[in-house]
This record gives sequence, C-alpha cells and structure tokens, in this order.
Amino acid sequence: MSLKATSLLAEWLSYLENSHFKAIDLGLERIKSVAEELDLLNPAPYVITVGGTNGKGTTCRLLETILLNHGLRVGVYSSPHLLRYNERVRIQNQDLPDEMHTASFDFIEKHKTQSLTYFEFSTLSALHLFKQAKLDVVILEVGLGGRLDATNIVDNDLAVITSIDIDHTDFLGSTREEISFEKAGIFRANKPVVIGEPNVPRPMLEQAEKLHCHVSRRDVNWSFKANEQTWMWQSNKVRLENLPFCQIPLANAATALAAVEQLPFDISVETIKRSLIEVELVGRFQQLKGNQLEKLAARLSAPYSQLPKVIIDVGHNPHAAKYLAEKLTALKAQISGRIIAVCGMLKDKDAESVFSQLTFVIDQWHCVTLGGYRGQSGDDLNAKLTTVCPSAKSVSEDSVAEGVQSAVKNADKNDIVLVFGSFHTVGEFLEYLA
Repeated sequence: MSLKATSLLAEWLSYLENSHFKAIDLGLERIKSVAEELDLLNPAPYVITVGGTNGKGTTCRLLETILLNHGLRVGVYSSPHLLRYNERVRIQNQDLPDEMHTASFDFIEKHKTQSLTYFEFSTLSALHLFKQAKLDVVILEVGLGGRLDATNIVDNDLAVITSIDIDHTDFLGSTREEISFEKAGIFRANKPVVIGEPNVPRPMLEQAEKLHCHVSRRDVNWSFKANEQTWMWQSNKVRLENLPFCQIPLANAATALAAVEQLPFDISVETIKRSLIEVELVGRFQQLKGNQLEKLAARLSAPYSQLPKVIIDVGHNPHAAKYLAEKLTALKAQISGRIIAVCGMLKDKDAESVFSQLTFVIDQWHCVTLGGYRGQSGDDLNAKLTTVCPSAKSVSEDSVAEGVQSAVKNADKNDIVLVFGSFHTVGEFLEYLA
C-alpha cells in the first residue's frame, strides 16, 4: 500500500472501504488482538458505552455536553456521519482535522496484524486518538448490536441502553428478545447499567443478573414527566424539578440523566440545566433556519419568504418512525398546510413498517433513490409505500436533490417538507445545501 500519514483523508477512506473482504464482519477476535498489541483497550480512565436501537446519538450528545460543562476532558466516538468522516470522533466537542485522522490511520496500518473492516479500523483509530489526547472520559456509541460490535473490545465502566426494537435483523435476530441479548453484550461484571427502554425483554435482565450488574431501569428505578413549561426527572434518590425542555427527545434526555446519577462525578443541577438548554444534534427532527434556508432558496431560485418549513430527520426504522409520527401529529395540529415527505431508505431496512407508522400523518410522498450497494431505488421504495397504503399520493425521484426540488416547488408557505429516512438521505440533502 502506498498511502502515508500525509495522504488525503478521502484516499484513506477509499482504502478502508475495500481493505476487507466483507463490509460487515461481526466478531471481536481480529480487532481485539490488534488493540491489545497497540495498547488501545484503555482509552481513558472512565468509559461509557451507549447501545440501543434508537436514541444513542442524542443520549451520547447530552452526556458529552454535561461532562464538558462539568470541566472534564471528553471524547466521543459515534457513527454514522452525515457529511464528513471527521464527525465520528469528537474531542472536547471538536471534530479533528484530516491530518490527525490520516496520521492515526497510518499508525494502525503499519502495526496491524489482521485484516480489518472499515468500522474496525476506524474504531481502533478513534481509540488511538483518544489515548493521545489524555482524556478523562470516553463515550463510545455502539455501531451495531453490542456483543460483537467493534466498540465492545473496550471494558466500560458504565453501560447505557437507550431503546430496544426490531432493526438489523440479518445480524441481530428477528425478535426483541434476540436483539436484547445482543445489546446486553456491552454489560460488564459488577458494573452499573442504565436501561431507558420501558419494556425490557427478559434476556437482557437475565444477562445483567448473571453479571451482577447494578441496574437502573426507567420502569422501576427512575421516571420522568413533563408539564406545559418544564419537566421533572426522579429516581429512588434524587428529584430534579423545573428542568428546561431540550432539542432532543425527553426519553433520551431522561436516560442520560439516569446515566449521570451513576457517574463518579459530583455534577450540579445547574450544570445539568445549562446542558439541557445547550444540547443539540444535527438531523434529529431539526428545522432548517437562517443560512440553510437562504441556501435552499438560492438553489431553487425561489423567494426566501415563500419557502415552506423544512425539517430533517434520520429516523429509518419502525421505532424511530413511531416517534416521528408523534412529533408530526403535534406539529400538524398547529398548521393549516400539508406535510410533504422526501424519503430515501436503504434496501435492508423495513420500509413497510416505517410507512405504516407515518401514512396517516403525511399527505404527499417523494420516494428518492439512494446510491451505493445498500441503496434502494425510488421506484422500489414507492412500490413498498403503495403496498402499505394504496391511496398514498406518491411519486418516485432519481435523487435526493430532485425529490427536494420537486417537493419544495410544489409546497405552499404553510406546508412542511420533511426530508427523512437514512443518514445518507439527510447527508445528501445537507451536501446539496453546502
């Protein structure tokens, strides 16, 4: 291989995508042996691993914000990214420059003794970058499942499960029980576990009992409740009242607060409230504003004042779609217009179940084509939609850009255009605006 530490990041990423014979090759033997050789299994004095079907990114983000506001040095590893690979590794709330990633890739490449997948390679690189940064806390977001995910080579001090639902059935199983067992693979003996899922399958609890984990559960040990202007979080020990609403789902915020209670840091209520006000994450029921809408108007040669509201969301499985439907239903009660969806999904996702959650609230559909080996054509997606709802008003488009152009041009000022589905869908839209 001719790549060097000074090679372009795009060249490295192209190499990583093709360096192993399978894109997803679950198992920890290869990556763990390399991590042991490179002394990467202890990236920080305290490690939090966050798994779950949905809500991982927002839960990680609030935990990160709280810990940073407490004055700690924090690193976060998350996936996938929306626009740039650099989003996957944050240190002190900053994406790292290309040069740091390529130097880290070069280090891994020179010393690895096993063939690695893209995600395994990037996980080792993140651990290497974290160790160099001398952090206090590292937060690892599980990529897929838990038990066999690359992040699980690291023994965490706290495991967090956000939610449990059907997704990635080719790898994790077809039932919530099977999937919960895979996700419980991040539990460690005698270490605390926080479970935000209110309906916990038995295999997950059995695994926690087997390992003698201290378990904090939403349906047993803690709860949250919102009123009109603030919300409250309460455990067996603590009651936090008059909490400000935040830009992430309250269930995920509450899960993060349950995790905070288990941390060995004396974090003040003032720090928590400040963090709730500040926290935000791109692509989670996010309404475009200001500069982004101006760019969209310029792209379409349309008057800025006549643009509809535009919301982006990365929900791409039934559980996420149910939450999205609830948000849209509440929003629809406040407007006089329609909700027009631009939807693109990967072909290995359960599109029919996603559609079944949303057809009652969405008035018009633009099903768009996504590229890549996992991509799905707009025609195929549209066919699945009409199977679920034969009366759906829908068209197929050849790209995200074409879908957005068509949707916005046919929308009134009082309408809402929702761009949602895969991370690739939202990512392509944001690239279109760039």
